[in-house]
Amino acid sequence: MYLASVGPLRTPLRRVPGNVPGNVLALGVVSLVTDVSAEMVTAILPLYLVFGLGLNPLQFGLLDGLYAGATAVLRLAGGHVADRWRRLKAVAGVGYALSAVAKLGFLAAASSVPAIGAVLAIDRAGKGIRTAPRDALISLSSDPATMGRSFGVHRALDTVGAFLGPLVATLVLWASLNDYNSVFVTSFALAAAAVILLTAFVRDHSPHTPPARPVGRMQALALLRDAAFRRSCIWAAALGLFTITDSFVYLAVQRRWDIDAGLFPLLPLGTAGTFLLLAIPLGRLGDRIGRWKVFLGGHLALVLALLVVSGPLGSWWLVLALHGAFYAATDGVLPAAVGPLLPEHLRASGLAVLQTGQALARMAAAVTVGLLWTLWDLRPAMLTFTAGLLAVTLAAAVFKPLEVRR
Repeated sequence: MYLASVGPLRTPLRRVPGNVPGNVLALGVVSLVTDVSAEMVTAILPLYLVFGLGLNPLQFGLLDGLYAGATAVLRLAGGHVADRWRRLKAVAGVGYALSAVAKLGFLAAASSVPAIGAVLAIDRAGKGIRTAPRDALISLSSDPATMGRSFGVHRALDTVGAFLGPLVATLVLWASLNDYNSVFVTSFALAAAAVILLTAFVRDHSPHTPPARPVGRMQALALLRDAAFRRSCIWAAALGLFTITDSFVYLAVQRRWDIDAGLFPLLPLGTAGTFLLLAIPLGRLGDRIGRWKVFLGGHLALVLALLVVSGPLGSWWLVLALHGAFYAATDGVLPAAVGPLLPEHLRASGLAVLQTGQALARMAAAVTVGLLWTLWDLRPAMLTFTAGLLAVTLAAAVFKPLEVRR
């Protein structure tokens, strides 16, 4: 099927006030609870690995890269299976359940770095499996004209979880006298609750027109024949090569302003707070002026954040605010921009192709930042990535893909 032949999408699902589909809200609540669980671990992991186990930046970069994208290929498998079986909810549920079980793996891993790496791989495998089917559900449950708002609402709810996660982790650490195992157990309980919510409240969504034949393994990659989709994937991956992962941003902030280690788990709150405030407005802005413009604007916000953390002026709260603006302008806006380019019966597979390239690129970025930090120190590493990100963002603005016109 050629993408140009895809007609307007029909969305018969019942809407709630504000024209946001109920399925989108249900998925948002699932993501909220899941993100509380995930961010509890994310908030303490850099502190635990760098300050607790004494990893150097390169070692941490290898683990952080693994966390960011080593299992990215499973996004392709998750998207393909979801489309082939026409069971988006079931495949997403498997991913959520796998990540929940991985939280218990931290208890067994203890201080073993290889074991922690294996647990991180399992956790990211779960995320890789669930992301494309979940985003396909959001896309198929939404009207194309307001898809940016739908993704914005979902990401806003998701970010409430990201905001609460570090607070819950800090509270659990305080109540347990800095027992990291207590954080992992609490994280597992919340992740399990999210799986139950998904099962009870999220409705599956199949294409309105079933494919004439079963979805084959190569059909998703054949989507790359379309110029607009191919350019979207290429530029998303190219930008990912110069996108510094969250953990390195927080470590850079901690080092630049000598923030107390006890406050380190709270740094993601600055990012999450800005993300929460801007996710819906920027999603609606993308619906009006073009989602690709907003997506690239988000990368310019990240460029400014890296310049501040590398320079003599500015403050840590400005870095975190810009970091949150970057996510608000990119995380939900990209699938909202690309989703309408894809036929319904290959929506999960196509988004998986897009997200896999982006995840693999960010994995390479994490390892490279760790290497440059080890060889050159913080400031040269940050400035190198800032220059690269700015150059690719400007190039993507010139050679941008075409969006679906309403």
